[in-house]
Amino acid sequence: MKLLLAVVLCVCVAQAYGDASECDALERFKVKNQWREAFGSNHERVEFALKLWNAIFKDNANLRGVFKRVNGDNTYSPEFEAHAQRVLGGLEMTISLLDDQSALDAQLAHLKSQHAERNLQAAYYTAFTDELLLVLPDYLGTVLDYKAWKDCLGLITDGMK
Repeated sequence: MKLLLAVVLCVCVAQAYGDASECDALERFKVKNQWREAFGSNHERVEFALKLWNAIFKDNANLRGVFKRVNGDNTYSPEFEAHAQRVLGGLEMTISLLDDQSALDAQLAHLKSQHAERNLQAAYYTAFTDELLLVLPDYLGTVLDYKAWKDCLGLITDGMK
């Protein structure tokens, strides 16, 4: 019992004094599990994507132009819905690799090369992250670990820039 208490105390201290931008093992575990719950399956994924992208465009109307190729003016079009699912599928793959650093690094390098050719600005990643953090509570409620998400999304987006 004393050993368990000591381990719990060490984890609490490490989290309290750890680097704020760190996505540690516990945060990675939480994000992986919370993503699975939030993103759901089947049509729930389309609803999640539409809610996220409509929020992004509502607060960042200038970003619609970035998505002309996939009919970004109409988030309900088949072209945009397919694109939205590809983006969130990429995020899901990245989140699923949070506990495998070498595979995560390879995936982030791949995504970085894909995004480099599109010349995306850093502000686009910030807009995506900010809106995702506003949408997630609708799916996770008070279970959402905001710090874990902020830290791990920071790790992911930094790796893609």
